[in-house]
Amino acid sequence: MLAAVAVVLVAIAWWAVRGAGFTVAIHADRNVLLVTIDTLRADALGSYGGRAATPNLDRLASRGARFDFAHGHSVVTLPSHTSILTGHYPYEHGIRDNTGYRVAANAQTMATRLKAMGFATGAFVGGFPLDHRFGLNIGFDQYDDRLGRLTGTGGEAGERERRADAVVAAANAWIEQQRGKWFTWVHVYDPHVTYSAPQEFAARYPTDPYLAEVSWTDFALAALFDRLSSEPRKTLVIVTADHGEMLGEHGELTHSVFAYEPVLRVPLIVAEYEPGSGLRSTRGRTITAPARHVDILPTVLQAVGAPAPGDTLPGASLVDVIAGDNGADRPSYFEAMTSTLVRGWAPLRGVIVGREKYINLPIVELYDLTADPKEARNLAAVQPERVEILFNTLRTFDLSPPGQPQQETTETIERLRSLGYIGGGSAAARETYTEEDDPKKLIELEQMMTKAAEAFRLGRADEAEKLYATVIAKRADTEDAYRKLALVYWRTGRPGRAIATLETALKNGIMQREVRIRLGQYLAESGQAAKAIELLKSFADNDPDALIGLGNAYQMAGKRAEALATFNRLLTLDPDNALAHENIGVLHMEAKNYLEAETSLRNAIRIDPDLAGAYKNLGVLLVNTGRAAEAIDTWKRAVEIEPAELDALYNLTISLARAGRPDEARTFGERYVAIAPPAMAQDIAVIRQLLAAIR
Repeated sequence: MLAAVAVVLVAIAWWAVRGAGFTVAIHADRNVLLVTIDTLRADALGSYGGRAATPNLDRLASRGARFDFAHGHSVVTLPSHTSILTGHYPYEHGIRDNTGYRVAANAQTMATRLKAMGFATGAFVGGFPLDHRFGLNIGFDQYDDRLGRLTGTGGEAGERERRADAVVAAANAWIEQQRGKWFTWVHVYDPHVTYSAPQEFAARYPTDPYLAEVSWTDFALAALFDRLSSEPRKTLVIVTADHGEMLGEHGELTHSVFAYEPVLRVPLIVAEYEPGSGLRSTRGRTITAPARHVDILPTVLQAVGAPAPGDTLPGASLVDVIAGDNGADRPSYFEAMTSTLVRGWAPLRGVIVGREKYINLPIVELYDLTADPKEARNLAAVQPERVEILFNTLRTFDLSPPGQPQQETTETIERLRSLGYIGGGSAAARETYTEEDDPKKLIELEQMMTKAAEAFRLGRADEAEKLYATVIAKRADTEDAYRKLALVYWRTGRPGRAIATLETALKNGIMQREVRIRLGQYLAESGQAAKAIELLKSFADNDPDALIGLGNAYQMAGKRAEALATFNRLLTLDPDNALAHENIGVLHMEAKNYLEAETSLRNAIRIDPDLAGAYKNLGVLLVNTGRAAEAIDTWKRAVEIEPAELDALYNLTISLARAGRPDEARTFGERYVAIAPPAMAQDIAVIRQLLAAIR
């Protein structure tokens, strides 16, 4: 009981900050720090009544402004961050999902605007959805998106993210080098799935790994905030999230399908650091007036004394709101388009006016967020007049179809899918949707897909197979269910069933290019190269991924000249296609043209230093040209990048044993035996025999 009283007293003292209430001073010679925390629910933070220990963010809130009713406009990372940085709604900036979209090269962002005012600009991001290829790097002097590769088992690609402490360290190093005023954007990804906080934090929340991630992220950010105390200028700090996480509410386990409050409502904290003394000693303000992501850019521009922007921004500065002027009640538009673009489900759009929330779907939803913050009682049927009024408000925004996303590379799609996103498909556009297309009726399928992916990742292939098959039986147009079921069959040594699954998808009208590319790959690798060539030739002319598949099929059919011509055709479309250079190198190596082969393989590595296959093949070439020691180092690099690179592990084990390095050989050999599939039984037996001989 005494401990409980002490906690209460600490909490009271924490918020009893003396002095005037926080306001934002207008000052041109200042720094600006924007922190975005991926997948952070507002109600997870201590200052918002949450259960995670977040003393650093709570301290900002206690001396700054904490917005209690702030909302984003999208429920996935790239569109949401684009709204934050451009100050525009998704239908204005054009980014509707994480895949298939690029920020326009001439877009005006927070970075471009502040750079024009003399700010040094640096960005430090922690997750692949914000990789520079998507376009948010415009305006930044430095855009640090160097991410680590974390490869799981049973997945389709390595996960791409960087821990919060590494992001903060990179940002602090850059800030320390600046002599003038700067704008820094720091994005931390840790609360996103999978939830895997460091052990110390995981142990504090043994039954809630999400809260462990939130608490860890707060801890990691402390070094960034502490750094601001030594800055010679004032620093305006804005902290928000791109979106939250459903955590099972309304049937959604993560995010991207629905736009209920757990994922749409975001934290928003504004504070200020004084030069030499740290966080300003002011009384914190809790702002109940609505705030939106599109308001952040106008707020920053006013705070740094920028002239009114020449273009029209839909948001409004929050500076006066923080000072106590509630201002006009501005409606907030929101959307969730991933399921529409990928699976053909009904598009979700909505609007928040005051504390009323309207969701426009085949099954319309209306909620009073004051009386029903959990959105448990849909009032649409009993308040048709409010539905009509709010629908008319929604119509003041652009409700045009989102349009088809552009073709995305397979590598990009797989990296995003390894992070739990379903993007990459391209569902046929439709004019009308019925109640059967409403996400509320289909969320069970999303649950099954999520559970199946997790089961496969943990090695429970039978469970994953049954779940994917059930999804297909319930809704035969679910493209990714076919593709993932085929992957289960392929990885468990049943190539015939993998091929049959993808052929069934085509028969059922699923014509996404990725299904055809994957089918071509499986056909070629299972001895049906001629059939793969026929399939891939039908659409490969200007498709880089299809050309890679076609070239591989020619190679497996023994048609090396055609393969080489195909890869060279790809290089005319994309001169920096690392896979094309790697495959050309392999073809030259097979023909014993070692000089040309080495040139191509090293070009592949120069273009993509994380291309494990290029290192694997270069190692083979080095052995064939009498450079065994260099080959060992090259194969080590391959397995450092891709721990499941089986050919490199096999070659390393044998080469190290021959070089008289048994301890190293044993390390790599045991790893090979542990992860090699049963289909490689003969090679496994060779390695086991070698390991027995060197014990």
